[in-house]
Amino acid sequence: MQKSETKVALVTGGGQGIGEAICRRLAKDGFKVAVADYNLQTAEQVAKSLNEQGYTAVAIKVDVSKREEVFAAVESAKNQLGGFDVIVNNAGVAPVTPFEEFDYDDYRCCYDVNVGGVYWGIQAVVKAFKELGHGGKIISASSQAGHVGNPELALYSGTKFAVRGITQVAARDLAPLGITVNAYCPGIVKTPMMMKVAQDVADKAGKPFEWGMEQFAQNIALKRLSEPEDVAACVAYLASADSDYMTGQSLLIDGGMVFIPNKL
Repeated sequence: MQKSETKVALVTGGGQGIGEAICRRLAKDGFKVAVADYNLQTAEQVAKSLNEQGYTAVAIKVDVSKREEVFAAVESAKNQLGGFDVIVNNAGVAPVTPFEEFDYDDYRCCYDVNVGGVYWGIQAVVKAFKELGHGGKIISASSQAGHVGNPELALYSGTKFAVRGITQVAARDLAPLGITVNAYCPGIVKTPMMMKVAQDVADKAGKPFEWGMEQFAQNIALKRLSEPEDVAACVAYLASADSDYMTGQSLLIDGGMVFIPNKL
C-alpha cells in the first residue's frame, strides 16, 4: 500500500445503499474515493457531498457488466486521483427468482452484473497495480446468501456463492503480486435493493411488505436489521492495513444469520 495520504479506492455501486456508506467510510478513513455507478446522477450527488465535507471524490459512470467500461473506470480513477490502491466490487442486483420462473435474460443479467463485474474489476485493477508497480486490495460483495441458499433467490444466491469461489482462486493466484483478495457477506441490510426484494417476495405471496421483510429477518441473532454503515465498517477493515495478512476470506457481517442460534 502507498502512504495513507495517497490511498485511492474505487467503489462500484457507490451511488446509494451499501456502496454509498462504503464511499463515505473510506473517505473518512483517508481515501480519495471514486464513486462509480451505473446511475451517474446518484454517483455525482455522493461525490459532491464528500467534496463539500472536505474529502476528495470523483464520480464515474460504469456498467460493471461491460468489461471495457470497468477497465475505463479504473483507469479514470487512477488518472484523476493520482494512484490506485483498493477496488470494492460492490455493485449488484438481487432479483427474486423461483427456479421455475426465471428465463435466460434474467440469468444473464444477474450473472453479468454480480459475477462478471467482479471478474472485470479484478482484471482491471491487476493491470493498474502492475502499471503502478505495487500491490493492493481487491474486496468484493458476496452475501450470507452465498453461504446458505436462500429461498426464491436461485440466481442471486448462485452468484454470491460464485464470488466466494472467485475470491479464493484470485487470492492464491495474485498473492505473488502483493495483492490481497477478500469478500464481505452482508445479511439483511436496510437499502433500496433489499426493500425491493422484500416487496417482491410479499407481492408474490399476496402479503404486505412487513411480511416480506420478516421472511428474511426472522432468524437474525442480534434481532435487528443491518444498517449500511455496519457493512461499511467491515469493508473499511478489509481496505485497511489491519487486514494485510488476510486473503481469500469471505467475512460474514450478518448479525448472526448463517449459524442457527440455539433456542433456549
